[in-house]
Amino acid sequence: MTVELHRLPNGVRVVTEYMPSLASASIGVWVAAGGRHERLEQNGIAHFLEHMAFKGTTTRSALQIAEAIEDVGGYINAYTSREMTAYYARVLGEDTGLALDVLSDIVLNPQFDPREIEVERHVILQEIGQANDTPDDIIFDWLQETAFPDQPLGRPILGPTERVSGFGVDDLSGFVRERYAPGNLIVAGAGAVDHDAIVRLAEARFGHLQPVAASSTEPGRFGGGEHRVMKTLEQAHVAMAFASPGYRHSDVYAAQIFATAMGGGMSSRLFQEAREKRGLCYSIFAQTGAYSDSGLLTIYAGTSGEELGDLVDLTVEELRRSADDLSEAEIARARAQLKAGLLMGLESPSSRAERLARQLSIWDRVPSIAETVERIDAVTTAAARRMAEELATSRRAALALYGPVEGARDVGDLTERLAA
Repeated sequence: MTVELHRLPNGVRVVTEYMPSLASASIGVWVAAGGRHERLEQNGIAHFLEHMAFKGTTTRSALQIAEAIEDVGGYINAYTSREMTAYYARVLGEDTGLALDVLSDIVLNPQFDPREIEVERHVILQEIGQANDTPDDIIFDWLQETAFPDQPLGRPILGPTERVSGFGVDDLSGFVRERYAPGNLIVAGAGAVDHDAIVRLAEARFGHLQPVAASSTEPGRFGGGEHRVMKTLEQAHVAMAFASPGYRHSDVYAAQIFATAMGGGMSSRLFQEAREKRGLCYSIFAQTGAYSDSGLLTIYAGTSGEELGDLVDLTVEELRRSADDLSEAEIARARAQLKAGLLMGLESPSSRAERLARQLSIWDRVPSIAETVERIDAVTTAAARRMAEELATSRRAALALYGPVEGARDVGDLTERLAA
């Protein structure tokens, strides 16, 4: 399998990876136009635009977009994250040209019919309502906002109801002009793909776009604090976060391995201590989320209001203790989990294409799998322990609580006990 990269004169990047054993291909257009690229008054527009892309173009109706892909047995979808909006399709290898034609059409030629805007606005407001009614969804929005207060990286991707209710044609068109510039576009494909053919297709679809000056992105700055919502629920939901390295930081894999050892599976410390030994919860996990310039190490658990105090105490104690006694066996297991997750995921062309686009957006190149595995293998037990020490000595954390949480410790007490 070989990764090939080509840059169009206007800045559009085309990257592919041929997978010889496959008959299918995944191809997509990734745009550096996510939640963190919105101004305050635009919060939610990137996600709104993703929805509108499928509601019709100047040459295809919404039904024709769906039929074009499904007539050949494929599927088409999209998502919005804090750093990217992705439009992608999975088709047979001989239909990659069709797929890229449809994808380029919805990215470059959205119609923004006012009637369809109203229909999709209602859909998105329902989506926001559903998220707000789901405790283990909304708590992560609150945690993100608390970790990155008063900055784009902390705002919800869906946006607040009051802003989504006001978006119109000019708002959507303006965001496209600002962010859908050729320097922000990546065409990525994996599977049964022909690199040269995709380059020619990309040149035909995107080559006419004029380069524009890159706009700045506000850097992420970890703040911390507490967001507590008391409500009568069966479960008390708690999520805590600490500053963690971004993708470009040399310690990003040390943070991932530390999080995996602490709460990445059934053998992890928090799962074993909190659930298996003491029965304090059904669900508990730790994970890292990295951005280009910053990141979060997050721990989440749900438990009864009566046992919340014991669960938080245990979690803090395990974090504090890990700086001294994380073992070689725990780190070896976490390294194996991280590598296996990476390699198993890359058996899918969709995951391969996603990786190509994401790595290219961060590094402006695609590190080899061997290079990534080497960096994972290079993480020592001492490096993982150092992550725990840094959590304690920073004395900064973000805490989100939801449900019967009246008596829960506050974030100040949590950080003091962590550093003790």
